[in-house]
Amino acid sequence: MTWYTALVLAVAAERLAELVVARRNTRWSLARGGVESGRGHYPAMVALHTALLAGCLAEVRFAERPFPPVLGWVMIAVVVAAQALRWWCIRTLGPRWNTRVIVVPGLPRVTGGPYRWLSHPNYVAVAAEGIALPLAHGAWVTALVFTALNAALMVVRIRCEDGALARLPALDARA
Repeated sequence: MTWYTALVLAVAAERLAELVVARRNTRWSLARGGVESGRGHYPAMVALHTALLAGCLAEVRFAERPFPPVLGWVMIAVVVAAQALRWWCIRTLGPRWNTRVIVVPGLPRVTGGPYRWLSHPNYVAVAAEGIALPLAHGAWVTALVFTALNAALMVVRIRCEDGALARLPALDARA
C-alpha cells in the first residue's frame, strides 16, 4: 500500500499545483473584468474531490483491498493519461483556465487543443481519474460513489459553464 499512498499523494500534490495556477488565473481574470458564476456548487466540488483522495486510501486500508495486477496497471495508465489531458487543458486555456467558472468579457471561446474535439475535456480527465485512481488498488466502492456523485455535480457544473460561455462572442480562437 505504500506505493499506492504515494500515488494518491502525488495526485493530491498535483491538485494543489492546480489550485496555485487557478489562484493566479483568478487574479488575471478578475483584473480584466472577469465574472464568476456557480459559486454555490464550488464547495461541493472541493469536498467531493477531497473525499475521493481520502476514500481511496481509507477503502484500501480498512477494507483490505488487494492490488489487482492487470486492472491495477491499466488504471494507473489511465490516471497518468488523465493528468496529461488535464494539463493539456490548462496549457490550452492559459490564464483563462480555472477551477472556478470565471469568464472574461470580450474574449472569444477557445476552440483549440483538446477543445477542438470536446466541449469539456477537463471533465473527461476528472471522470477518468475518479474511476481509475480508486480502481488502481481495488477501491471499487470509492470509484462507484465518486462517479455517481461527480456525474450529478457535473450536470450542474456543465450547465453553469455552458451558460457562462454562451455569453462569449462566437469568434473562433484556435489556441
